[in-house]
Amino acid sequence: MVVRKCWLIILTVLLSIQVVAAPNVIFVMADDMGFAQTSYYDHPVLETPNLDEMAENGLRLDRFYTGAPQCSTTRATILTGRTNDRTGVFTVGDSINKQEKTLSQAFRNAGYTTAHFGKWHLNQVNAPEGNPMPLSDPHNPGELGFDYWLSETNQFNLDPQLSRNGVVENFKGESSEILVEEALKFLEQSHKESTPAFILIWYASPHSPMEALDKDKTAFADMHEFSAAHHGEIVAMDRSIGMLRKGIAELGIRDNTLVWFNSDNGGLPSFGVSSGGRRGYIPGVNPDSTGYLRGSKSSFYEGGFRVPAIIEWPGKLKPRISHFPVTTLDMFPTLIDIVGLNRNDINEVHDGISLVNLFEADPKRRDRQIGFRVGENLGWLDNDYKLIYYRDYAKAFIDGVWSPQILQSLPRQWELYNVVEDPSEENNLMESEPEIAARMIAELEAWIASVDRSVEGADYPEGRVLPTGREN
Repeated sequence: MVVRKCWLIILTVLLSIQVVAAPNVIFVMADDMGFAQTSYYDHPVLETPNLDEMAENGLRLDRFYTGAPQCSTTRATILTGRTNDRTGVFTVGDSINKQEKTLSQAFRNAGYTTAHFGKWHLNQVNAPEGNPMPLSDPHNPGELGFDYWLSETNQFNLDPQLSRNGVVENFKGESSEILVEEALKFLEQSHKESTPAFILIWYASPHSPMEALDKDKTAFADMHEFSAAHHGEIVAMDRSIGMLRKGIAELGIRDNTLVWFNSDNGGLPSFGVSSGGRRGYIPGVNPDSTGYLRGSKSSFYEGGFRVPAIIEWPGKLKPRISHFPVTTLDMFPTLIDIVGLNRNDINEVHDGISLVNLFEADPKRRDRQIGFRVGENLGWLDNDYKLIYYRDYAKAFIDGVWSPQILQSLPRQWELYNVVEDPSEENNLMESEPEIAARMIAELEAWIASVDRSVEGADYPEGRVLPTGREN
C-alpha cells in the first residue's frame, strides 16, 4: 500500500510537470563558489541580486552536495550519475572513461541538441600550446555526446581563448558573460528549429587565478587584490545569470526551460574571521566562503561538498526552500523522469536517485545514502549523519604555509557527525553513537566494494576499461 501510494504521488507530480513536452534544460555551474557566497545567505559583503531572484522564484536546495570536493571529480558525477571513481576520474585532471553512458548522449538520443560552454576538465590537461582543446583530444565534449562546444580544458578569465568545436577563437570581455551570450545564441537557434536543447554552462569563476573587471572589484577595494578579484568574479557571474534569465524570457521560452544552478565543490579557505565564519589557513579570501560550515574545497567536511544550488522552472516548480539532502549524482536520474529519457541510457550501476517527488515537498528520508571517495579519503552521508575517514589537510598549514611533511604525519581517522544538528561538525559522535557508526561503516565498506568492481570495468559490456586516451 505504501509503495503504491508513493508511485501515485510520483505519477501526479510527473503529470503536473510534463504539461509542456520536451523542456529545455540548462545546467549552470560555478567553479569554487562557497556555500555562503550569496546575499540570500546574508553574505556580509557580496550582493548577488540575480541569484537571489532565482532563489525566490525557484526551488532553493539548502542541503545540496557535490559528488566530490573537487572539480573534475564532480563533473564526472553530473554527466554519469555515478561516483567519480566508477568513471575513471579519480582526481583533478583525469579523463573520463569513453565507455561511460553520459547525460548528454541520453539527451541526444531523446532528440535534443546538446552543447557545452566553458570549463570542461574531463580530458587531458596538457593541451597543445595555443589550442585549449583540439579535435584530436579523445575526450573533448564532442566525443562525449555534445553536438556543439565552446570550451577550455581548465581555467580562463578575462579575454579568454576558447575552442569552438576544435577551432581556437580569441574573445574580448568578461568570460562568464561571453559564455552566456554564446549559449543564448545556441538556444535561440534551437528554438527557431523547434528542437529542445540541453546546455551546460560551466564557468571558470571564481576559481584562481583571479581576474575581474575594475567595476566588479569596486565594492571590495579594501581587500587584498586576490580577494577583491575573487569576489568581483562572483559579481560578474551573477550578472551573467541575470543575462541568461532575461534572454530566456525574451525568447518566450521561460515556462519551458529548466535552469539548475550549483557550484562544483566547496569554496576556498579564508584568512580571517567573518560573521559566523571560522579561521582558515590560507591567506586570500576574506570573508569566509563557507560561512558556518567546517572545511573548504578538497575537504571531506561540509564546507568541501555543500554548495549553493537552485532549480528554477516557472510554472512547474513552486518557489520554496528544501532541506532534503541532494547531490549532483541525482541530476541524471531526475532528468530521466522529467524529460522521459531512456532508462537504458544511464549505467545500471549508478549512485543517485530521482528527485521528482521533491518538487512538491521534502520527503522524510533518502532511500539511498550518498557516498564520497577521492583517493584514500571516504565519506558516507545517511540523511542526518555523515561518516568520514579523513586526514584533515587544513592542519598541514602552519602560519599559512603548506607542509607536505606534516600532512603525511597526520593520521586518517573515523569521524561521525549529525550534520543537521551540528553543521559546523564540532561534536564527533564516534564514541557516543557506536551502533550508528558501526552500521554506517559496514554500509560504506559494501559500497566501496561495488565501486572497486566498477573501477576494474565490471559495469561495461567488455568487462574491463578500454584504454581510449587515458593511461590504463
